[in-house]
This record gives sequence, C-alpha cells and structure tokens, in this order.
Amino acid sequence: MTDTKSEDFREQSLDYHENPKPGKLEIRATKPLANGRDLARAYSPGVAEACLEIKKDAANASRYTSRGNLVAVVSNGTAVLGLGNIGALASKPVMEGKAVLFKKFANIDCFDIEVNESDPEKLAEIVCALEPTFGAINLEDIKAPDCFVVEKICREKMNIPVFHDDQHGTAIVVGAAAKNALHLAGKSASQIKVVSTGGGAAGIACLNMLLKMGVKRENVWLCDIKGLVYKGRNEEMTAQKEAYAQDSDLRTLDDVIEGADLFLGLSGPGVLKPEMVAKMAAKPIIFALANPTPEIMPDEVRKVAPDAIMATGRSDFPNQVNNVLCFPFIFRGALDVGATEINDAMQLACIDGIAELARKTTSAEAAAAYSGEQLTFGTDYLIPKPFDPRLISVVAGAVAEAAMESGVAARPLPSIQAYKRKLEGSVIRSAFLMRPVFEAARSTNRKIVFAEGESERVLRAAQAVIEETTETPILVGRPDVIDARCKRLGINLRSNENIPVTNPESDVRYRDYWSEYLSVMERRGVTPSMAQAIMRTNTTAIAAVMVRRGEADSVICGTSGQYLWHLNYVTQVLGTETLKPVGSMSMMILEDGPLFIADGHVNPDPTPEQIAKTVIACARHVRRFGLEPKIALCSDSQFGNLSNRSGEVMRGAMDILNHGYRDFMYDGEMHVDAALDPRVRDRVLQHGSSRLKGPANVLVFSSTDSALAVKNVLKARANGLEIGPILMGMGNRAHVVTPAITARGLLNMAAIAGTPVAQYG
Repeated sequence: MTDTKSEDFREQSLDYHENPKPGKLEIRATKPLANGRDLARAYSPGVAEACLEIKKDAANASRYTSRGNLVAVVSNGTAVLGLGNIGALASKPVMEGKAVLFKKFANIDCFDIEVNESDPEKLAEIVCALEPTFGAINLEDIKAPDCFVVEKICREKMNIPVFHDDQHGTAIVVGAAAKNALHLAGKSASQIKVVSTGGGAAGIACLNMLLKMGVKRENVWLCDIKGLVYKGRNEEMTAQKEAYAQDSDLRTLDDVIEGADLFLGLSGPGVLKPEMVAKMAAKPIIFALANPTPEIMPDEVRKVAPDAIMATGRSDFPNQVNNVLCFPFIFRGALDVGATEINDAMQLACIDGIAELARKTTSAEAAAAYSGEQLTFGTDYLIPKPFDPRLISVVAGAVAEAAMESGVAARPLPSIQAYKRKLEGSVIRSAFLMRPVFEAARSTNRKIVFAEGESERVLRAAQAVIEETTETPILVGRPDVIDARCKRLGINLRSNENIPVTNPESDVRYRDYWSEYLSVMERRGVTPSMAQAIMRTNTTAIAAVMVRRGEADSVICGTSGQYLWHLNYVTQVLGTETLKPVGSMSMMILEDGPLFIADGHVNPDPTPEQIAKTVIACARHVRRFGLEPKIALCSDSQFGNLSNRSGEVMRGAMDILNHGYRDFMYDGEMHVDAALDPRVRDRVLQHGSSRLKGPANVLVFSSTDSALAVKNVLKARANGLEIGPILMGMGNRAHVVTPAITARGLLNMAAIAGTPVAQYG
C-alpha cells in the first residue's frame, strides 16, 4: 500500500469512527415510551412486578430482561491484535467493533467493558462480579499467560459461558481450516507432523484444539522467539508451553521443519523462510496467521511448493482465518439454550459446522458480497466467508445441539430443526413469510423454466431450487456457456446431466416450437420466417411455448429487459379467455412486517374494472402467505374530497366491489397515511365506520407510477425487501420479474410458481 493510499485509508477510518456521531454503538429502547402508562410499566411501579418474578426464580431474568441476549466484551487492552499493550482506553474502538460484529452477524446485544486492571486475579474478580448483568462473557485482547489465569478463574466461579476468543475462537477457525486442508491433502490428523511458532494464547489454544481433533502430542513441535520448546529449557517458559516440550537436541525452527505436514504460525513476519518450506512434506499445509504481515507471503510459498495449501489472517489473500466465523454463532447457540459453559463438545461442533459449510455450494448472498472471488471448495476456499447467511443456522444450530447433548443447556430446545429455521429467518428476511409458500410447493413436483438460463443469478437460484425444494428447474440457454459459468462460480450444475437445458441454437424440438408459436400468432402478423427467428433468439417466447406444450408448468422471465416486453410474449403464448394478466403485486418486507403493493407493472392507468379485479386477486394471493388481506384503495383523494381521475377510478372500483360478496376487508379511496394509521382514518371518518380494522397490509394504487414510486421508496429508504412482482391472473403459469431481483428473490418466485393451486393465479 502506497503512502498516499495508506494516509487516505487512515483518514477514512477516522471519519468512519467519528461521524455522523462518535463511536460505533448506541442504545435503543425495545419498548414504547410515549405516555404516562408506558412510563408506569417501564419503571415505577410496574417494574417491580418483573423484579419480584426474577427474585422468585432467577431463570425469569431471561424472560423479563435483556440478559439472555446480552454479552460483555471485556478487555484490559494488554494484547490488542497488531498493536500490543495499548491500555484499556485505547482498546475501546476494538471492543466496540467486536460488539458491532455480535449484533451484525448474530443479533446479539453487547456492551464493551474496558478495565484498568493488569493483575489477572483482580481482573477475574471484576469479571465475576458482572454475572448478574450478562448472559455470557467474551474475554478479549488480554496478554498471555494472564489470559489463562483470568479465564480459568471465571469459568470456575461463573455459571454462564466465558469464552476467550483470542484463544478458542482462533482455535476453532484454525481447526475448521485444518480439517478441510487435511481432507484435500489426503492426510490424517493422527499421522501428521505439526510445527508451530508462537507460544501465546492463540498458539497454545490452536495446538490444544488440534490434539482434540486427533493430532498426537509427540508429533507437535512448538517454537517461540527462543527456538524449540524442549524439556529442560528455562528461558521464556510457561506451564502451557511446557506441555509441548520435546525431548530433543534440535533447537531451531529450521532444525525441526523437515518433513512437517502442517506449519502453524501465530508469531511474527518473515519467521518461515522459503528454504524451510522446501523441506516440508509433499502438499504442505501452511497457516501463516501473523497480522498484518504473515510469517511467509503466499507468493514465496508458491515458488517452492506449488502444491501447498495456504491460509493467512489477511483479507486480501484466500483462506482468511477470521474469528468472526465463530464467535457470534457459538455465543448465539449458547445463549439460546441457556448454556452454563462453552465446552469441548460445543467447540468441536462449531468446527464441524464451519468445515461442512465450506464444502457446500456457495450461497448467493455470499457470492454477491464477495463478487469476483472464487468461492468453490478447494485449496483457495477452505472455510466459508463471514457474510454467508447460512453460518448462523449451521453453526449456532450445531452448538446448541451439542450443548443439549453434553448436558450444559439450562433451557433445552424442543426441536433443533425448528430452531434452525428460526435462525434462518433471522438473517434471510423472507424465510418466515415464505414458509407457507415453500410448504405448499413441496406437495408437488412442478417444472419451472427460467428464460434467462445463462444468468448467474438464475444459475444460483436453480441450484437452490434443487437443494431446497421438490421442483425441477429447466434452463433456456447455451449449454457450453451454462457449464463454463457454473464451473467458474462453483455451482454444481451440468447441462442435461443434473439439470435440463433447452438450447436456443440447437434443439431437436425447434420445428415443433416455431410451429406452435406460428399457430398462435399467424393471424397476428407473424410469418413462418419470423416465428423461426423468434424461436432462435427470444428465450422468453421459447420458455412460454414450453409451458404451452406441457414441457414445463411455469415460466419465470424478466431478469433483464423491460417488464412489458416480457409480458407481451407471455400473454401472446399463454393468454386465453380465462387466463389474462390482471395486475402485479409485490410483498415488501419491512421492519414492522409485510406490506403488499399493487399494481406496479401491468396496467399503467387502470380502469375501475381493472382495479377491482386487482383487489380481488390481491386478496387471493395474500392468503398464500398465511395472512388475512386488509386492502386499501389509495388515491390523492380522501373519501370523496376530490373529483380527479384517481378519485373517480377508485370510487368506481369501490362500487364494483360493493356489488358482490367479498370475504376480505377493503376500503377507499384514501391517502396512504390513512390506510396505514387507523387514527388518521378516524379523524376523517366517523369513528369505527371504516371497513378496515387496524392498518392495511395491501395498498392498491390508481397508476403504476404511484405503485412503483412507493415500492422503490420503501426499498431505497426503508430497507424494504421485495418478494415479487407476482403476476396475477395467469393461473401461476408465468411470472415476470424485474432486473433488480436477486438469486434469493428468484428462489422465492420459483416457490410461488411451484404452488400447484390454479386459483391463486
């Protein structure tokens, strides 16, 4: 990094910590405090009731306070990574950062506590006194050997999990990387020779973990700044190092490295030389984890050992050993079962979960977060990336299960599978609301054809469809392009082996396809030559013809191009007297629940009849998600106070709806704030006269401009997540999405398309 870039990064980092308000944390209330009644419940006298319940049973603290989801990050700042002994106050930005990671990755609330105490026994006494406040303790950046003393005392005296992340977090991630590296190298833990540099907390913990994984103690050679740790040595020795002392005349790292299978470096820059690597066994595993400069740079290793498997602690090289893969999730699992400690079984379960996840197909979310990186299991991808949303369910689930099986769970879970689904819903925002749809889709095996089958998002979605549903995805695209992209992206799909592919350039059904299309369109200006050209170039038309011929049950298109262009071909091929596009509806997932928006795409300026049909269709589709529809017809007119087009068409739609039986709540025309806030409605209408009870959950607009504006504002400024758009009126035979859709969004649409009930159309 040049001096200019380094200075720029320094300024950017300082600005990040200072603005728009100092620090990285704040406290927010989880309950309303808007009036005297709220105050009386939050504090005196209502708070006494919660206090008395906890006095009766200490376990109630997790019911009535935040303790069950609260972790303390405690440090005295004596061993801050890369900075050394900078003191408690200077370590505060690091501890705040740790708290932010807890919240981001596992939704765990966290306080950072920096303590001016260098005596390990006194520090342990302070930590133990915090037990009533917290559900768990994360010890951080405490120098060795003091950290061993502090953790030992705290674990013995406290009845909540105490975890020194610098030791055990590092050891767990190293263990996962080592497990997969040994698998790739074809080596057994019980047979390998391990050479390690660094006798500090992390180094010792990693060696202890390797022993638990099957490495033999006699095969471990530990070196530090004074050379080999051997029996009889007196300099720079601790009880922890003594456990790894070898009975040997060898003295240096260069002496002991010959024939080593695994080098584990947690020491300093340049410790391991290329000539030492050359002495190691075939397919050497080199974990050079010193930060910011590793014990040896990867390019130096490649020159002498091209078959080496390498990991570092840096993000700019493959296989970054990062504790964030572990600590948020091990605490999540421990807190959720009320674990009294984090034991070996839980740590080993964490290793297995991380290692197994790396061997699976990369999630679409992780691929998007690390665009351009190769995320396929292999020598450059031993462990998953921190932004893989599956980590929380896989790792926390494994930890919780191990805690229950090993008998340290004070609050065992009734169902580990239900717990994992809940965790998935906490990070994949659509998971909970989509569950009824996925369950309905599993009742049959529908074939879903994706028109843009060469798209990366479609390929990732198709892989997920195979893994998570009973549906059969079909791709329209060139097989050689699909296979090349899948190989590059690490997606386990192969054309016409494990996924059917329709090739526009060459398909034995080509004549049947263009003849079918011509039979539909020959009296609408399409000639045989035009039909032939369309069936060679227009993948949306091809996919629609496949549905028409019964080769697929539904088509999904629109990941590129304009919505109405795709809708035109879908309607041409699949439209009938009874199957016609009525409108589109999108579900926006917001912090306080879902909100449905219609119609943002199909009818630019709908008639009263079209609006009424859209309202009725919305009611059917909302029930697919297990929700009861409460529909507001939105306009800039408020219950008849304007005689403009918007008000008139909405009043016309209300007249149509009022002339039939409707088994759902609806009302209009009204402003959006009146739709969402009953108090606003009550100021306009006589109290209780509105047909809607409570906030509306469906907003139907009088133009696509209005619907799209609201939808896009919710996405851009309210962090709304869209499911859809759902095309209504086509009997679930077609859905046109938008170019902004993600791979997860396509999976959700496939589940919607996979629902066999025709009346949802």
